[in-house]
Amino acid sequence: MFNQYTYGLGTTRSCIRELFEYGLRQAAVVGKEKVYDFSIGNPSIPSPAKVNESIVDIVRTEDSLAVHGYTSAPGYDGVRRAVADDLTARMGMEIKPSNLYFTCGAAPALVTVFRALNIVPETEILAVAPFFPEYRPFVEGTGNVFKFVPADTKAFQIDLGTLEKMLTANTQAVIINSPNNPSGVVFSRETLEKLSAILTRKSAEFGHPIYLISDEPYRELVYGGVTVTWVPSVYKDAVVCYSYSKSLSLPGERLGYICIPDQVTDSGELFAACAGASRILGSVCAPSLIQRTVARCAGERPDLRAYDENRTILYEGLRKIGYECAKPDGAFYLFVKAPGGDAKAFSDKAKAKNLLIVPSDDFGVPGYFRLSYCVAKTTIENSLPVFAEIFE
Repeated sequence: MFNQYTYGLGTTRSCIRELFEYGLRQAAVVGKEKVYDFSIGNPSIPSPAKVNESIVDIVRTEDSLAVHGYTSAPGYDGVRRAVADDLTARMGMEIKPSNLYFTCGAAPALVTVFRALNIVPETEILAVAPFFPEYRPFVEGTGNVFKFVPADTKAFQIDLGTLEKMLTANTQAVIINSPNNPSGVVFSRETLEKLSAILTRKSAEFGHPIYLISDEPYRELVYGGVTVTWVPSVYKDAVVCYSYSKSLSLPGERLGYICIPDQVTDSGELFAACAGASRILGSVCAPSLIQRTVARCAGERPDLRAYDENRTILYEGLRKIGYECAKPDGAFYLFVKAPGGDAKAFSDKAKAKNLLIVPSDDFGVPGYFRLSYCVAKTTIENSLPVFAEIFE
């Protein structure tokens, strides 16, 4: 016998991964240039030059035992200091090294926080649609109840009225993601301030804090001068989970962190609970070499010109054909209304033409599809006639 929940996850393939792997197989048959794969959010711009230079220099000049050895559980002192200084300088709020707990990416950061907040079996974590599909197993796998607020499909901000009605005494946290995967929308400061007022009011009503978990792997990926609000600046009990997968194009190196500012209610206890959760989850000690690399590169930012150009070509091309979608301000995704309203059927229709698009159902929204435009510009240009062919 096996755990039936994990068995179910293991035998039900991720739609995104399934499409991605199908694309690899098809490329071997018809040629890579004839497969238009918009399925997976794998960065397509190189890491900043300083990242590779730092890795080489660290390996060549620093003590091998230290470079490849264990760090302390919350992270290497040098990276905690460098990142804390960078955040303090940019966000207008003092962040201390002791506020940071380094993890093997944003996913373990989220799972760690969810596990730390699991008080009783009825503990609820509330997401906002559209949301990253893995939130559901992250929440349920740590013993919590997953619920989500239906999407505001007009602007893809937050349906605040519905959110407030869904909050209960069992709600331990709300998770948000801005810039958003899959919509690319950045939540406005006004939206976040209104959310803060609701959470503050309901926390007082229920007699315990409702934490706001801000999942921010795309924080640095914004266009046209758009600003991403530092969530702890608008809500006292905000916890930030971050990853270097997108900002430094290091998805395979697995490094992220949890930031719990001192202002958070019971911040020390929550930090300790996260440390304990990491022990249970077996994810103590993020990769040492990459921690040391980020210590040198905390102030580096990605060159977004290629993403911005792709965003413009794809958005304008689809709109010209007749597709409906909001122009994204961040991340590298476009969320498009599926002609005919059936996302899965339209995805299958596109798949028959080797055009790989992700139906929206797993994101908590019916009738849309997601495009990851972190691809070669030629892929976008060559795909537009196919998008036109299948449009109804």
